[in-house]
Amino acid sequence: MKKAIALALALMMLLALCACGDSDAKQDETPTVKIGVFEPLSGANGPGGKQEYLGMQYANYVTPTVEINGTVYNVELVPADNESSDDKAVTAATTLVSGGASVVLGSYGSSVAIAGSATFGEAGIPVIGVTCTNPQVTEGNDHYFRICFLDPFQGTVLANFAHDELKAETVYCLGQLGNDYDQGLINYFKQAAEGLGMKVITAEFPENNADFTSYLNNAKTEGAQVIFAPCSIQYAQLIVEQSATQGIGLPLLAGDTWDSNKILGAAQGKEVDIYVSTFYAEGGDPDFESGIKEWLNSNSEAKTNNGGDDMIAAVTVMGYDAYYTALEAMKKAGSVDKADILAAMPDVTYTGVSGSIAFNEVGDAVRDTAYIKQANTSDNVWDFVAVQGVN
Repeated sequence: MKKAIALALALMMLLALCACGDSDAKQDETPTVKIGVFEPLSGANGPGGKQEYLGMQYANYVTPTVEINGTVYNVELVPADNESSDDKAVTAATTLVSGGASVVLGSYGSSVAIAGSATFGEAGIPVIGVTCTNPQVTEGNDHYFRICFLDPFQGTVLANFAHDELKAETVYCLGQLGNDYDQGLINYFKQAAEGLGMKVITAEFPENNADFTSYLNNAKTEGAQVIFAPCSIQYAQLIVEQSATQGIGLPLLAGDTWDSNKILGAAQGKEVDIYVSTFYAEGGDPDFESGIKEWLNSNSEAKTNNGGDDMIAAVTVMGYDAYYTALEAMKKAGSVDKADILAAMPDVTYTGVSGSIAFNEVGDAVRDTAYIKQANTSDNVWDFVAVQGVN
């Protein structure tokens, strides 16, 4: 009987020690804060969305934790694919809300950013737009911020470049019907171009269009000196290839979506001139570039998502800077609570690879320059042309 009692007491002590051990282990666990990633990882804008996400992933690799008021948190990136679709954007946003994201980054593509915005707003979650350039993203709300320049500025920059450097008198503008990014940027380009005395011809193509021959030939027939086509990578590749095949011979001008190695691949070895406006040009930060190239070349999945090489897209740089802007917001708030971070956002500043980041009263980035790059079809690289402002 004594042996049984002793055995029972020993078992109780062992269980108590185990419980204490579990308690101590739980106390030693590092808490986690979640950053939602609202990006198109598939669909028409999938290549660009993956490259933007790569910047966040690399930043998380370099800096996987953040210290808030003496407490160190693991930072977990939680992706939700909006599939480049306005309809799917709400589902992706809802997934991030229910998943407990404290702050969200994205999206590549203004249309999906606008479509998902209300869901984040209703949940009180702050969102940091990375390269969504349409003004409507931040209009009429207090939860959406962004670190990129806007289309009114980008459109004016491109119109100035077409007028001053390409000496265009007539420009043919081509965009997808109903696409907020395409049509918004064309609208701002048109306003600026006409203000500079240029003639602007506009045309729209339907979703899933694959044959751009008639549009390209119309541009030439109409006497255009430049074709401005700020559309998604999916369509851009076709426009580049068909322009070369048809021997159109007109410079192709586009916004930030064309800043991709996919476009270079489509143009390689072909007689075609391509110019883009963008957020960053390789060579701007050698230390950063060395580090991310090493990471890309040691990570096969990341390299595949980057298009198969280690060329650094401007959207990747912007994704990297957006991650650190989110960390700065948490530090500024002294909290990982979404409401505290949202309250702190207007006063957040950060100096990143792409430059200084601060927000105006609307939540838009304070930016006054863009990079112009030209496709080098022989060496398959982007050549820096100029840092372009507005007249």
